[in-house]
Amino acid sequence: MKLIKTKINDLVLIQPDVFPDSRGYFFESFQKEKFHAIGIDAEFLQDNESMSGKGVLRGLHFQKPPFEQGKLVRVVRGSVLDVAVDLRKESKTYGKWESSVLSADNKLMMWIPEGFAHGFLVLEENTIFQYKCTNYYNKESECGIIWNDRNLNIDWGIKEPLVSEKDLQAILFRDLRSPF
Repeated sequence: MKLIKTKINDLVLIQPDVFPDSRGYFFESFQKEKFHAIGIDAEFLQDNESMSGKGVLRGLHFQKPPFEQGKLVRVVRGSVLDVAVDLRKESKTYGKWESSVLSADNKLMMWIPEGFAHGFLVLEENTIFQYKCTNYYNKESECGIIWNDRNLNIDWGIKEPLVSEKDLQAILFRDLRSPF
């Protein structure tokens, strides 16, 4: 397993060891001891999966304390542009974002610690996205930042994605009073 650092401290990409053969391939998408060895000491409480069509944008989501979530995300089928925004007030990269293409082909995973907003743009039809969470979903704690916030200036590579009504009602970054 290879850890790939990003420009944002604690936000990392993970390249698993993949073992292909004539039948297909095998890899461990999570193994507690190996993740601890690379510095990810997370206890996962909930797994989620979504299926989306090309052009769907989900996010930018986060949960406020005490229900904040770290997420280990990956793509099972298809591909996404995965984006994480640093919401940690004391961080040198507060308000900065990082993106990476995660796909069934490259098998990259992203570790998104607590204190980040997260979203993704689906790049292929019928993409299946999975994520392990360090805390349970709590409706009263959910929050979001609008996907096309001009202050964040995220390059999604699309002008008119399909976005849920809830995500269209998300706040602007400048109006966020970060709880992290």
